[in-house]
Amino acid sequence: MNKKVRFHDLGLIDYKKCWDYQEALFSETINIKSTNRKNNTSFKTKNHLIFCEHPNVYTLGKSGKEEHLLLNKKDVSFYNINRGGDITYHGPGQIVGYPILDLDNFFTDIGRYLRLIEEAVILTLKDFGLNGERSEGETGVWIDSRSTKARKICAIGVRTSRWVTMHGFALNVNTDLSYFNNIIPCGIYNKSVTSIEKELAVKISIKDVENTIKKHLVNLFDIELI
Repeated sequence: MNKKVRFHDLGLIDYKKCWDYQEALFSETINIKSTNRKNNTSFKTKNHLIFCEHPNVYTLGKSGKEEHLLLNKKDVSFYNINRGGDITYHGPGQIVGYPILDLDNFFTDIGRYLRLIEEAVILTLKDFGLNGERSEGETGVWIDSRSTKARKICAIGVRTSRWVTMHGFALNVNTDLSYFNNIIPCGIYNKSVTSIEKELAVKISIKDVENTIKKHLVNLFDIELI
């Protein structure tokens, strides 16, 4: 088992460039596992955690519907991608995290993996004075999830193959939420979207939030960042 995780801070990066970067790391890990199985060897796989922001972009997951894109502004890119879930928006002021983990190094349970990512976000929000919650039957983190004013603050969508993960989560910190008006976020019609800034009525340092969620991911997954 290898619980060391290499941290990549890519800053503001084009979505497709980052997707290609993810795919390269993802493929490298799967190739090591395939070689180990074929040759009966035991080379350690590597784990990665990418943090970044993206210029304005809409992404549509494998189970999504293109009609959930209501209007595509000229300043927004669009990609059909290979994660689960429906349509979402990424943009500046949003922390996007892409864990590329070999779950054989941790636990082979996708449900547990998703719940731990949610928990890291919930604990992070708590540190900033917000009560993040799960919504039954829906992946992600919400504010007031059981009320008629439920609003999503963090979307999660992943891809896995041979217990290797990619894609991940998007936490709205100081995000321009107006871009969500052009889509049906995650294909959910009756709930809105929010951010830490909107909930607290004050702009928060995105680096402070990044450091906090990183701390909780380290503790929950029992990893060593390198």
